[in-house]
Amino acid sequence: MRFPPDMKSISRVRRIIHDLLAEVVDGGSPGDGGVPEFVDDVVLLASELCENAVLHAGTAFDLSVVADGDEVTVAVTDRGAGALELHLAEPRQRYGRAATHGRGLSLIARLATTWGTRHDADGHHTVWFALARRPGSAAEPAVPLAAEHEGDWSATEEARWLLHLPASLARRLDPVDLVRELAARLRDMTDAAAVVVEVDRGDGSGAREFARAGVAPADNAQESGSALDVPLPTTTGLQGSIRLILPEGADTARAQELTELIAGRVAITAESQWLREVDQRRQAWTTYLIEASELLGQSLDLDLTVALVPQLVVPRLGAWCAVLLPRPSRRLRLAAITHTDEDRLPELRGVLDPDAVPGPPPQLRRRLAGALRGAAPSWFSDPADGVAVALRAGGASTGVLLVGRPAGRPHTPEDLLLIDDIARRAALAIHNARTVGEHVQVSQALQAALLPRALPRVPQIDFAAEYLPASTGADVGGDFYDVVAVGPDRWMVTIGDVCGKGARAAARTGLVRDVLRALVREGRPLVQAIEMLNDVMVEAGDPQQFCTLAAAMLTRTTHDERSAVTVELVLAGHARPVVVHADGTAELIGRYGTALGLVDAIDLHCTQHLLAPGETLLLYTDGITECRRGPEQFDEDRLLEAAAASSGTSAARLVATVREAVQRFADDVPTDDIALLAVRAEP
Repeated sequence: MRFPPDMKSISRVRRIIHDLLAEVVDGGSPGDGGVPEFVDDVVLLASELCENAVLHAGTAFDLSVVADGDEVTVAVTDRGAGALELHLAEPRQRYGRAATHGRGLSLIARLATTWGTRHDADGHHTVWFALARRPGSAAEPAVPLAAEHEGDWSATEEARWLLHLPASLARRLDPVDLVRELAARLRDMTDAAAVVVEVDRGDGSGAREFARAGVAPADNAQESGSALDVPLPTTTGLQGSIRLILPEGADTARAQELTELIAGRVAITAESQWLREVDQRRQAWTTYLIEASELLGQSLDLDLTVALVPQLVVPRLGAWCAVLLPRPSRRLRLAAITHTDEDRLPELRGVLDPDAVPGPPPQLRRRLAGALRGAAPSWFSDPADGVAVALRAGGASTGVLLVGRPAGRPHTPEDLLLIDDIARRAALAIHNARTVGEHVQVSQALQAALLPRALPRVPQIDFAAEYLPASTGADVGGDFYDVVAVGPDRWMVTIGDVCGKGARAAARTGLVRDVLRALVREGRPLVQAIEMLNDVMVEAGDPQQFCTLAAAMLTRTTHDERSAVTVELVLAGHARPVVVHADGTAELIGRYGTALGLVDAIDLHCTQHLLAPGETLLLYTDGITECRRGPEQFDEDRLLEAAAASSGTSAARLVATVREAVQRFADDVPTDDIALLAVRAEP
């Protein structure tokens, strides 16, 4: 059978195939409810092939239907394009709609037993499918269905055909395909040029096409007709309608009745899909918010946290996003910005940055000021559509979040709820990062205050020191060193390690340094001064804050008529210092004593040493010898080897050499603070 290339042919094909297969397969009458379910499948798939031929080829097409014992084979032949062209082509201009791009073929691939395409040398293009009959059906001889067979149906038969969609077929169709089949049946019954189902999901984008059967003439087409709109009887926030494009003189009352018959089922199907989409969307947003919280919670760096916020928002919630933070003067500054189109970033930055020219327009400036005061989210339209949301945490404003309208649609109420949620999480993360940053600044200032601002510069003696904290955050370490002049040609050098980190360790470090300085400057011997320091620490009653200490009293003197340095060394639970000799050897010196702050009576020993010209005394904390690489420690042997390698160099060079040796040895970032202090008797 050959049909002209118009949408009325599709309705004729559906009616012909249904009537003929109903008689051949079961011998029943059309519409009596006894037609096998697979006949409905054949009708559905055949109409998809015919619609593709009309939409894409635009030529007359031939229909072939063969009922074999076990299956029905349908073939549609046109003189149009091939498979690739079918996928890429636009429909003919007169129909004013986008191509289905293979949706019909996808449906055939899902439902048919087998299917395929054939391209002949004469330009004919055939798409065919075969569909197996129900198991157990009686076999019939192969019957080609080549003659047109159309008859009039009663009102009961029409209603049954319109509403009866086999459950097995309905389960295999997705909601859109199911509604398309219902629309196609309605089009068959009413001779409509098109049946369009539109749904408004309440997201601000208005009514959108959900499914259609047939195509409506374009605005410039020279065709006339009337449109019939029937609302969907929905029970949720969803709204929709079924629109029929009827030919001139059509029975509008009958079309209205038939449309109302299927409107309920269409509404249920559309609402079911919408509710599934809402549930899936809510699950996706829940996952998104959890991931956003994890990302924001992982960073305590203010700049990194602020830069992360727009990346989380775009493109999920808007086409662009900016974060503005207040300065101490309360004037806002642009802290972070991003856009889906990077080429538009410079322009956007110029109108959002309060410090730029021309800067934000008046309307946006008012919205920013209101948000900074904690006002509710507010809309703005200049320089672009968007919403301004206050960032508040701890009862104070931490900034303003600007989110631009998503491409092609306005923000929905659901979007606003999510933006507000992200704003709360971002505000808390920014507040925490800012608080931590302030603590870090205070801690670093405290750490710097516990170390000498500068080492003495005196003739014939070279001082050098380095301090490497294990953490750059708020955890102030307990390692310290000090050099203080106690008289002409006389200095006290100390290095120590207070147990613990943080403010308590810093306070105890300050106590040790200041008390020892005061006692030595009063003229007390080094051992007595350290014993009195121990009494002060024990009286504090905190044995968890003990301290190890190496203290040396240096006196400039002469040796073999050359300048030298005498050393009075006392060790209170601290590692023995290294002396690097001028001949390239190195050794550990001093006697171990008791750590401070643990017991009332401590055992201390003062040893006497001489730094001859060219020799260096190196004091260090346990972060050097206890630095690990797997099960190994850097230990004293490696320290002596590294120190000896720097014989004959400056004090600064010795310190740098030992530090580099430790860093090369470590398999990771050191977990303990490192302090080094070197004193060299210049030759």
